[in-house]
Amino acid sequence: MSAPKIGFIGLGLMGAAMVGRLQDKGYALTVLGNRNRAGIEAALARGASEAGSAKAVAEASDIVMLCVGTSDQVEGRMRGAEGVIAGLSAGKVVIDFGTSLPDSTIALGAEVAAAGAQMLDAPLGRTPMHAKDGLLNIMGSGDRAAYDQVKPVLDDLGENVFHLGALGTGHKIKLMNNFFSQCVANAMAEAFAMADKTGVDKQAVFDVINAGPNSSPMMDFIRAYACEGNPNMLAFSIKNALKDVGYYRRMAEDAGAPSVMAGDVFTALTEATQSGQGEDMVPQMFDFYAKKFGA
Repeated sequence: MSAPKIGFIGLGLMGAAMVGRLQDKGYALTVLGNRNRAGIEAALARGASEAGSAKAVAEASDIVMLCVGTSDQVEGRMRGAEGVIAGLSAGKVVIDFGTSLPDSTIALGAEVAAAGAQMLDAPLGRTPMHAKDGLLNIMGSGDRAAYDQVKPVLDDLGENVFHLGALGTGHKIKLMNNFFSQCVANAMAEAFAMADKTGVDKQAVFDVINAGPNSSPMMDFIRAYACEGNPNMLAFSIKNALKDVGYYRRMAEDAGAPSVMAGDVFTALTEATQSGQGEDMVPQMFDFYAKKFGA
């Protein structure tokens, strides 16, 4: 069987790395431009085609992939006369790789099904560096037959590829994952700032915590900035972390179970974003806590 034609919308850091990986594996790509042209131009230089609308992407593709920042952005590219749904037909599959609100995903899935196609949510774990080598964690959910149809492509993008249940399940689990990771990241960033405030060596703090059951790669990411000044081991912005924790809180409230733990992390990420750190990477929350403590 010939390889499916793929349309890709959202060539930011992660999306551009995924497109590069797909091109490495020989897939034909149609991409949609945006304000930042760097990822688009790199894809075009390697043979991708550029469409003029999301509808045109869908018309040209067997699989339409979206990797954009918010549910509002997904909805904006899916709906309307020039949206993805307008260009769908029977047998096509839409995959949302972003971190979206589950209820939004489920609603869009019904509209996609009405057009004769299927929608999957498949949020991602790991970083753009992993995406370049096809080593993402992919949390897929939705119609099982549609998932099986696109699984070979997902296997080219991910090392650990899951089918987790009905549409929206992947986004629910991703929000839980990101809530947990931001709790850890912020706790570690605060601990390092407190080390400076109390005159304790940060590397010593890390060595002790890392030797026990709290050890995790997230600690390594925060240490790389707090101790060595490298923020890019976790290339995930503070404003995106704020969005994800906010989505987690909204999901919890919609379920009738307001989060106990998310409030303080949400407040810290909000304050950091409002102070001008929104474009900084999450490990740079160390600076926020250090400033707050006068360290």
